[in-house]
This record gives sequence, structure tokens and C-alpha cells, in this order.
Amino acid sequence: MEKKVKFTRSVYWKDGKLVLVDQPKLPKSFETVTCSTAEEVAKCIKTMTVRGAPAIGAAGSYGMYLAIEKMTSSNPEDVLKSLKKAKILLDAARPTAVNLSWATSRIVKFIETSIETKTAKNVPQMVFEEAERICDEDVQINKSLGKFGADLIAGGTVDKPTNLLHHCNTGRLATVDYGTALGIIYTLQEQKKNIHVYVDETRPRLQGSRLSAWELQQAGIPQHLICDSASGYLMRKGMIDVVVYGADRVTANGDVANKIGTYNLSVVAHENKIPVYCACPTSTIDLSLETGDEIEIEQRGAEEVTGLTIDSTGIPIAPKGVPVCNFAFDVTPNKYVTAIITEVMVCRPPYKESLRKAVELANELRKQKAAA
Repeated sequence: MEKKVKFTRSVYWKDGKLVLVDQPKLPKSFETVTCSTAEEVAKCIKTMTVRGAPAIGAAGSYGMYLAIEKMTSSNPEDVLKSLKKAKILLDAARPTAVNLSWATSRIVKFIETSIETKTAKNVPQMVFEEAERICDEDVQINKSLGKFGADLIAGGTVDKPTNLLHHCNTGRLATVDYGTALGIIYTLQEQKKNIHVYVDETRPRLQGSRLSAWELQQAGIPQHLICDSASGYLMRKGMIDVVVYGADRVTANGDVANKIGTYNLSVVAHENKIPVYCACPTSTIDLSLETGDEIEIEQRGAEEVTGLTIDSTGIPIAPKGVPVCNFAFDVTPNKYVTAIITEVMVCRPPYKESLRKAVELANELRKQKAAA
């Protein structure tokens, strides 16, 4: 049993620096890294020191602040120009996850609409405060999303729990805190529903086995870790009641880009008449793209696939120099998604209508809160 670790957020500001949980070190050790420049933030996002769509959005917002923190120009337009340059740098670090560009765009837009009445000296503080708001909002969004999701999932009986299958990592490490799909599972636990989770290892970077299994163990939630290829057999045997996962981008028609392997799960769940729930904040919904075919899918290095070794022998799992195709994400067509759970409502087909309604409602609530 892993030692319990006390931490409140995976992304936060302390002593003049951005602090991130160093996720590649888990589960062996719980450590943090600090960033003092936008370039360092971009590197942490690219190397997946910080990962998970909401978490990298939050990190990116602080990266925007770090890009202008020490600027000496008294011209607000110069500061805005530097912000736009930083946005390009940060957005390029992980192109598939829309939360990153959503957060950087939100900051640029916020400054653009305010700059006429502010001096350049005010702008860095304004950006910092907006980054703080993005982080605080993420926690509340996740808890609201968790309640919507938990209402859809019945707890098991005393003798038989509800069995959920979870892919990748969508919890406290993938967000500022609490989580999206794992946030639903945490809410189910808080509601004292009898649940059990099957955790996909999630090749090639093993976010399921390294991160989700660690989080669930920390929370004391019953689980079993499975290899990715076992999920279909478990579904056929009636061992899975619900499939839940997050998203890195959802298009206007409800297609879902998520960690590679999500498509496989969704198709097999559909074949076995098992509900599939995608959990994501409205900031992950990209209404500018009609379908998932328009999403840029990141490809990563061969070492992620070939770098593992066989047990303690150190024997590599693949011959040296073998060509590797390593797409980091796939796209699940909307017909395989039972519902998309957001912080403001549960979206069901037709997704073009329900997703737009959710985004509009979230924007309106944000405006009302800002005006209060």
C-alpha cells in the first residue's frame, strides 16, 4: 500500500513561482517542480511533467503571466504583443488538448478588452489574477461535473458493486484538483455508493497504472488494474457496468478526442450495450470544429512505445530501431458516446444542440459571477 500523500492542487503558485506535481515520478515518489519562465512551462507541458487538459490549461495561464512578469515597457500594446507571442509558444506544446489554447485565448481576450483603461504596469497583475481565477474555477467546475455524473450512475447492492471502467487519468493530477471522470468516481464515493473501478493501464505512457491507480489507492476506492487489451473480455463477461473517461477536445457534433485507446473502448462498450460517459468541462468543447476529423492529433516519440523493459532483466520489449507509429490520441465518433457530462448539464444527442446550449449556459454563468 502506497503511503498517503497530502496535496491540494496539482498546479499552484507559491513563493513567486509556478509549482507543478512532477507526474512522471509517480507512483515511485511524489515530487514537485517549479517554473519561472514561460519557456519552462511550455517544456513541462510538452514533456508531460504536467498533463491532463484542464491542468495544462491552468499551467498555461500562469505561463502567460511569467512571460510578462518582468517586462519594463510602459506601453500596454508591447505587453499585449508579448502575451500573444507567449500564447503561440505555449499552445504549440500540446496541440490536441483545447483547454490550453482556451486558457491562453481567454487571457489575451481579457487583456484586449481591458487595455484601453489600464497601464502596462497594471497588466501583469491582471493576468496573474485571471490565472488564479482559471484555477479556482476549475475546482468548482469539476465538483459540479462530478455531481451531474454521479446522478447518472446507480450504486451497487450490498453484495455487488457498480463496476466502472476508467481510461487514462482524469483525476486530481489531470486537473487543478478533484477531476473530471475520476471526479465522478470521487463523488460516488462521497455519496457512499458501492462502486468498484477497473483501471486501464493506458499504454504507452501508463497514465492509468501510474496515476489513476495511485489516486484511487490514495482515496481508498476499490479497484483492479487491467491491461488495455482485457477490457473487451471483461465487458463480454458482464463485469463492466459503465465506461467513463475524459476528453482533450470535443467537437460541435460530439466527436471526442481523448487518450489513444478510447475509441476501442467505446466501440466494444457499444457492442455490449454498456453506457459510455465522457466527462469534460465546457472549456474542452470546441464549437469551431464541426467534426473530429478536423482535430490535429499529436504524434509522440518512439521511445514511449519501445522504452519499457521486461521485468527486472532489462530486456527491451521491441527490437532496436523498429519503426513506431505513436498517436497520442484518437477520436471517438459521437454515435458511440451515450452522454457528455459537463459542469452545467448532461449533454445527449443531438450533440450539436446540447453542446452549444451547455457552452452558452456556462458562459452566461461566468458573466453573472464576474458581475456579482
